[in-house]
Amino acid sequence: MNVKARAELEGITPYALGQSIEEIKELYGITTVRKLSDNENVYGTSPKVKEAIMQASANLAFYPDGMTSGIVEKLSVHYQLDPKHFMVSNGSEEIIRLLTRAYIDKSDEAVMAEVTFPRYKTNVVIEGGRAVTVPMIDGRHDLKKMQEAIINNTKMVFVCNPNNPTGTIVAKQELFEFIDNVPSNVLIIMDEAYFEYADSEEYLDTMPLLKQYKNLVILRTFSKIYGLASLRVGYGVMHEDIAKELHKVRDVFNVNQLAQAAAMAAIEDQAFVQDCSAKNSAERDFLKEKFKELEIDSFPSQSNFLFAFTNRPVIKTLTENGVLVRQMQLPGYKEAFRITLGSREDHEFILHIVSQLFHERAV
Repeated sequence: MNVKARAELEGITPYALGQSIEEIKELYGITTVRKLSDNENVYGTSPKVKEAIMQASANLAFYPDGMTSGIVEKLSVHYQLDPKHFMVSNGSEEIIRLLTRAYIDKSDEAVMAEVTFPRYKTNVVIEGGRAVTVPMIDGRHDLKKMQEAIINNTKMVFVCNPNNPTGTIVAKQELFEFIDNVPSNVLIIMDEAYFEYADSEEYLDTMPLLKQYKNLVILRTFSKIYGLASLRVGYGVMHEDIAKELHKVRDVFNVNQLAQAAAMAAIEDQAFVQDCSAKNSAERDFLKEKFKELEIDSFPSQSNFLFAFTNRPVIKTLTENGVLVRQMQLPGYKEAFRITLGSREDHEFILHIVSQLFHERAV
């Protein structure tokens, strides 16, 4: 092949995707697979969403609303913020891509945690920038070191809170002081895809800070607790000047019509959101404690998943029994994995097969 791709792509690998459910069934000869690898909402989506999609399907021959005005209006009412602050996207990852496209030049830097959502780094590098990664402390962002990493060439800093894949949050006062100390010419990108799952008093609500900090960008999504992962709807909340720049580089009709209808219906059903959050908190506490009894530790999570680690073999047995988790790397541990929180029945099944495995190896 004589046509060469851009040099920036040489060190980039595609986002890792696991085996499909059908592949797992065929490989291990099983009929049931519990997909707990991608942080999806195991409780599905609001019944109101399905009704909205059916109604919207009558208009498939027409282009969607290119400005996603219906979702923007719903978000504006929900957060009591002017519509000019919102931008709706094809998943919140699109906002990340648009931010780097609009603001990262060659030689620019972006600061982020060493273990966090990998698409920050990928998108920065694609635009010719340099991703500066800062080691974490017990699965948490080291905001002090991240602050120290900001130099004249720094254009943006990413904070994932709760963090993917560790599930941890940074303390409220610590995060506020960090935001206050970041120079105004550096974008602060708060990725809060899992914020609806956070129930700690130490979790900082960043929305009230938008008026004071014009360099603050907040990312949220309908993919997680709203259960719309397959439809790809996210949104960013930011100063109107930043939104204007992003609109210059986004694709036309970036959110399809069915996805828009679904998102508008989803945000109306906050009872569903609260129910999912409550169930998630209960199952998070349950599984974390039961894992600990089996010598499987985990970081303190405020999300809908646990980052678990142990020196005992787990992942292969889980997969063979139809439980899909995301394998991770953690120095000093043979087995590290991220597991999406499931139902109580899911967790009891997992605990049974893991207990059985450990008992067999002990005999």
